[in-house]
Amino acid sequence: MKRFLFSLCLVLFLPNSSAASLERFQSYLRTTQAARADFQQKVYDRTGKVVQDSVGSFSFLRPGRFRWTYVKPPQVIVGDGERVWIHDADLNQVTVRRVARVLGATPAALLAGASDIDKAFELVEAGENDGLQWLEAKPRDKESGFERIRLGMSASGVEAMELLDHFGQTTVLRFSNIVRNPQFDAGTFRFVPPKGVDVLGE
Repeated sequence: MKRFLFSLCLVLFLPNSSAASLERFQSYLRTTQAARADFQQKVYDRTGKVVQDSVGSFSFLRPGRFRWTYVKPPQVIVGDGERVWIHDADLNQVTVRRVARVLGATPAALLAGASDIDKAFELVEAGENDGLQWLEAKPRDKESGFERIRLGMSASGVEAMELLDHFGQTTVLRFSNIVRNPQFDAGTFRFVPPKGVDVLGE
């Protein structure tokens, strides 16, 4: 589940602008209802050691619909607007939870939630570093499990994201092949558990 929450925080491809990071992010919320892209995700422990290295692809349609596909280890995560389905092929298991319970004040809300992000997060500009303008999002809910989320943006959009949890782990995301506001097939955000898998949850 932690891996799911890390990956769903992905926010991408803001419109080209010379504005500061906060204004760029607000522009994203106004203009991006859907997107698809490839991603690379690395998780580091307190000592800086890589403890997880994943690649995959994703699609989302706000609010509450998304599909994430991890290549290795194989995993598919689908939000259909009402429930979130997590299919772990190695475990032959599906976990299902209501979207309202999953999103809330978590990083997932930055991507697949509604546009009123400032109700769940305190957004502050975090200066420039490595050629990127940084925006920091701090969850207002202290029980969210995350200390802060940082978005690194260029003039063309988000190029990096960093998440720090309360256990000292840092997740870094890099994005490629981004397409904003594509058209999706009706079945993109639908999930039917395969025959023979264990289904757990709500």
